[in-house]
Amino acid sequence: MGRARIRRERVLEHLTELRSLPLGGAPEPAFRERLRAQLVSGVLPAEEPKTAERTRRRRPLLSQLAAVGLAAAMMVSAFATYESVPGDSLYPLKRAAESTLVRLSSDDAERGERELDLAKTRAREVASLLGSSEDGPLVSKTLKDMEASTRSGISRLERAEPRSSKIKTFAQDQKKVVGPMVKELDDSQLAQAEGYLDYIEGLAAPE
Repeated sequence: MGRARIRRERVLEHLTELRSLPLGGAPEPAFRERLRAQLVSGVLPAEEPKTAERTRRRRPLLSQLAAVGLAAAMMVSAFATYESVPGDSLYPLKRAAESTLVRLSSDDAERGERELDLAKTRAREVASLLGSSEDGPLVSKTLKDMEASTRSGISRLERAEPRSSKIKTFAQDQKKVVGPMVKELDDSQLAQAEGYLDYIEGLAAPE
């Protein structure tokens, strides 16, 4: 039997009892007590636990959906930050994250390797900027940052691991990326790139 029907039948029962009373009479104490008890602990309060139970079941699901949505948004944001290049709005965040990783390095060898990784990243960024309408100042700045990271990384690795093969490998890989760029650079950028290539040439030379 539906709850609405139960409530309707109870109301009709009370009305029938009231109609049977003499005019001007008052309900019997037993009737008043029964009515009061039903009003206090009747159908509506009894429904609240079920409603609350449904609400509690929904809350974990909503929390899980919110957590999944937040994780997805963070992943998209992290990927967009990682893929950003000079001039993008997220690029400063990328650089800040890189600097933090370098500072958290446990020793000179690890820090040097991370700085060389940053130099490789700057080289890829230069390659992605070439041909764009705003490549001039951004390319020059990125080439400068690439050389700074390279020199700092090499210096740290030479102190921590003298004659490390990592330095030679880095220089050889970097030549393959920076070398093809020179034909697309303007005069000032070309001077920067050639000076950089001259520097790493000695590092990549066979012993």
